[in-house]
Amino acid sequence: MAVAALEPNRLTPSLDANADVALAAAGDRGAFERLYRTNVDRVFSLCARMVGDRGRAEELTQDVFVRAWEKLHLYRGESAFSTWLHRLAVNVVLNDRKTDGRGRKRDGGGDEVVDTLPSLPTAPGDRMDLEAAIAKLPPGARRVFLLHDVQGYKHEEIAEMLGVTSGGSKAQLHRARMLLREALSR
Repeated sequence: MAVAALEPNRLTPSLDANADVALAAAGDRGAFERLYRTNVDRVFSLCARMVGDRGRAEELTQDVFVRAWEKLHLYRGESAFSTWLHRLAVNVVLNDRKTDGRGRKRDGGGDEVVDTLPSLPTAPGDRMDLEAAIAKLPPGARRVFLLHDVQGYKHEEIAEMLGVTSGGSKAQLHRARMLLREALSR
């Protein structure tokens, strides 16, 4: 029993994701498993919101992690691993939509991210008003609002995900908040 207590728990998330990424890229399956367990719920949530089908979301979540295993050598560490994985998940879902004939025409890229994020819990009437107001936001402002204010991403991470500058992300967030304030005060 004392031996088992000294043996490290392989399922405990690592304190240093970059160390696990480096180990996993070198073939360490235990390190990849820690990365998987740390990130699987967030990736699944993203996939489920984008496709609206739990079973399909489970399949896509697995696809994301298979792709992550194959592409770990491409991760450069310029952003958080979770940001890189989020972008990979968005790409996997979008590619699935294209392949499956469910693709949507994109104007400026990344509009599908809007479908990935939950709204804040409020009273039913207020929730409908807020959701309607968010849905009426211009696409860029809506994406940044949801990523920043709902999901909690930093402007630098949003900029990387959407291919904009962090200043552009801040401007879009300000625009979104002003438009929401105006729409909800009517």
